[in-house]
Formats: sequence, C-alpha cells, structure tokens
Amino acid sequence: MPAQRVNTTRPRVLKIALAVAVAVGAIGAAHTYAVAAQATAPAATAKAGEQKLDFINLQLRPWTVVAKQKGFLKEEFDRVGIPEVNLVATGTAELVGAESAALDRGGIAIAQRMVYPATVHRANGLDAVIVWLSEPSDQFRTPILARANDDSIKGVADLEGKKFASSRVSCYFTSPFEILTKAGLPLDSRKEQGKVRYQSIDNVAAVNSALLSGAIDATAAHLGTSNAAALWASGQVKVVGRSPNDGVYVNGAGRVSYFAMRDFVNKYPHAVKAFLTAHERTKKWISENIDESAQIIAEGTRVPVSIAKFQITDPSSFEFMKGEPDADAARRNIKEFQAWYVEKGDDILSDRRLSDEQIDKFVDARFFGKAEYSVYQ
Repeated sequence: MPAQRVNTTRPRVLKIALAVAVAVGAIGAAHTYAVAAQATAPAATAKAGEQKLDFINLQLRPWTVVAKQKGFLKEEFDRVGIPEVNLVATGTAELVGAESAALDRGGIAIAQRMVYPATVHRANGLDAVIVWLSEPSDQFRTPILARANDDSIKGVADLEGKKFASSRVSCYFTSPFEILTKAGLPLDSRKEQGKVRYQSIDNVAAVNSALLSGAIDATAAHLGTSNAAALWASGQVKVVGRSPNDGVYVNGAGRVSYFAMRDFVNKYPHAVKAFLTAHERTKKWISENIDESAQIIAEGTRVPVSIAKFQITDPSSFEFMKGEPDADAARRNIKEFQAWYVEKGDDILSDRRLSDEQIDKFVDARFFGKAEYSVYQ
C-alpha cells in the first residue's frame, strides 16, 4: 500500500469546519460577557460567610430544560437564596468543547463533559474540580459510524487506511482510540502515523457533512445527542464498531462528569449542591414521565419529539445516568484510564499527565459519599 501523509483531509472539510467554528465561536463569545453569578450581601439560607448569588447561568441541556419547566431548578436554588436561573446555549451542540471556554470566562457556573475531556481541560490548566461523576458507561454510548451506503466498510478491520475525523478532546476520540488500538489499527497522532488517517475537527456539523459527502470515511458520536440521533434514525449511518463493555472507555474515560471552577465551588458550595439536587430530582421525574419530558425537551432544545424521546429512551443516552458516590473510586477511575491512554500513546496526556496528587484534588470529596454537600446522604 502506498505511503500516505499523516492527518490529510479534503480542503473543503477544513473550510467548512473553520467557517462554522468561527460562527459558533462568535455566538459563544456573546454569552460569555454575562458573568455566571453576581455576588451581593450574604444570604440567610447560605452558609455563614458564603455570599449570595443574584443569578446563576447553567448549560441548556435536555434535563435542565425539563428541570426549569417543572420548577425543580427554581425550588432548589430558592432554598439557597438564588432567585434567577438562566439556561445558556454554550454552543456545545455545534462546537465540541465550547463549555470549557464558557466556564473559564464565567459564562456558565457548572459544565457537563465526559471525564476524559474534563481531565484534559484540567491538564491544560483549567482550575476546575469535579463535583459529580456517573456510573460506568456502556457499549452503546459512542460507536464508530460509517455511511450506511458505504459497502467498503462493514467492520473495524475495514478502516485501515481510511479517513477518520472527530473532535480530539472528546469521547469521539477516546472510544474509537480504544476500539482501533485493540484491533491493531491505531489512529494517526501528532507524533507518528498510525494505520487510520485521523483529522481533528471540533465542529459536529462539519464532521457530519464530511461523512455524508464522502470526504471522510468514518467518525464516532454519542447517538444520544440530537445531531447523531437524527443521522441514525434517518438511516444515513451505520455502526461498524463499539467499545467493549469491559474496556477502559466504558468503565473509565466515558463516564459523565459535572465540574466547576475551583474558586466558584469554594465560594458557593450550597449553589453546587442545589444544582446536583435538582439534577437527581429531574432524572427521576423524567424516567417516570417520558412522553411529557420528550415534549418539553423537543420545545426547549428545538428538536422533533421523536428525537427527544430517542434521547431519553435509547441505550446510548447519557443525560440521565446514576452517580458514583465514592470520591476515592472516582479518583482511581481517573488514574487508571489516564495510565492506559498514556501507555497506548495518547499524545495529549503523555505530555500533560496529571499527578496522583492533582487528581486527588481534582475530585472534590465534599460532594460525594456522606460529605456535607453530597446528594447521596
């Protein structure tokens, strides 16, 4: 087979990615001018010395839309003296990783990402802490996808020499990284060429367009997100590979996390607990009221009702998982998956590996187990 250059893709893919990324970035930047919270006099319901927040900005997500509509967010934040809750579209649906910039600049107070990208953000200098981690993921969460009509790709083995694109700091990299590494078909990296051509593109719309046009051959995605669900439900893509249920992605890197800036968490731990309590209440309500929840999510996130219901009921869903109550188990989880990815040549964590001490401090034990601000009491 002739030698191929590392990280090649058709020029039009990069043009699409750049154009859409610039547009989304501009939208995201507009949100960040609104600070997540404004401090005033101490609230009677807050801990002694803890300042009051006049308002708080949270990510607009399927569950937060329901939580706001049904009053769970208002009830919990009223208890800690925060009268206004705003849901902010950070651009994550279009530009993977937008929430970290919004968090860092004060556009949102608490962010959701899978724990691998959250860990990379920390390794890159984001001074944040994890306040909630989910139970293990599953094989349905982030499969490798190819065009449904591409008969040249029937399984993972057929990806050798093919073009694969996804966001680098996301599950759309970590899941296929494990699948392909274990199949003996490593992705290209900054340091060496693999057996599958890899291109990092953070814009989901650009990746989907590239896949459907044939500019790339495969990608990976959370089928539980609205854009991937639409592709899957319409029959435009097929699954050609899944993460093993006993693997490092499912049990480690693919867990959901909620994290916030350390300074915010230290100043307003009651606000964080209010958020986590609303999260637990909402998940329970959604599981008991699927049809009404789908209607609310459809209206609040502007997707068809069928897609909203798919996001709730499909095994790939990740918005409504149970939590990991043990802070030490959460820390071990991060240490173990980091060690595996470093050993297998992850070119980011190899250069910016977190120490055990950094990981211990990254998981804020005050929100786990029977600690003061835990929802597991």
